[in-house]
Amino acid sequence: MVRKPNSMYREIKGQAYSRREYIGGVPAIRITQFEHGTKSEYPIRMFLRAVEQCQIRHISLEAARISANRYLSKKIGNSNYFMKILVYPHNVLRENKIAVGAGADRISDGMRHAFGKPVGTAARISKNQSILMLETTTTNFKFAKEALERAAVKLPTPCYIDVAEGKQYAST
Repeated sequence: MVRKPNSMYREIKGQAYSRREYIGGVPAIRITQFEHGTKSEYPIRMFLRAVEQCQIRHISLEAARISANRYLSKKIGNSNYFMKILVYPHNVLRENKIAVGAGADRISDGMRHAFGKPVGTAARISKNQSILMLETTTTNFKFAKEALERAAVKLPTPCYIDVAEGKQYAST
């Protein structure tokens, strides 16, 4: 069965559907790691923040994580940064699968009792909420900014980079 496009799940509609103890057959999230690099005291902390509220599927978060981490590990090495995904995909997405093809009108019920079955998960993001956090040194600032820009391309909402320097960081 072909997955529906991400644009169908981008808008936040209705209440959150997240109580997994009442839901059967929720697919596992694709995000393998939430933290990368070496935890240490870095002088620069950067946040990738969302411009508008939306839902971000777990597949998009994983793609953003992979692209940013791969770029950083190639350019500056694993010991010169620390990256963390700050959101978790709690909201379960449902899809009403409709049969298509010859004789589908006899098989499919259409929109009758169209609650849908779980097909994935998504994180609900509010306006100006931090999605990714990246800490690095001042010499690697240019590479870190490029990595966050590459990660932002994979997400369904426009994003901006917020930079905090010194010991007093901006709140997440």
